[in-house]
Amino acid sequence: MDVKKRRRRSRSEVICEILSEALNGANKTRLMYKCNMNFVRFNRYLNELLDAGLMECMGSNPGGIILYRTTEKGRELLKVLRKANELLSA
Repeated sequence: MDVKKRRRRSRSEVICEILSEALNGANKTRLMYKCNMNFVRFNRYLNELLDAGLMECMGSNPGGIILYRTTEKGRELLKVLRKANELLSA
């Protein structure tokens, strides 16, 4: 994609991406890279989503890496955000 054609993602688009990537559980690094975010910005969003109960810490995998997953409340928000994007782009 041409750099000049890139546009800044909205807050809801970023949240939608993070919640989507974490549906089946993922570690912080994977989420950060899949959502194409820097560490500081990603941590800010992750903490907000955890505090709001939209994501949860699942504990760690056998390698000791902490995994995060979208909660049921987060899944509900994801459905609403996807529906809103669908209606806006129609």
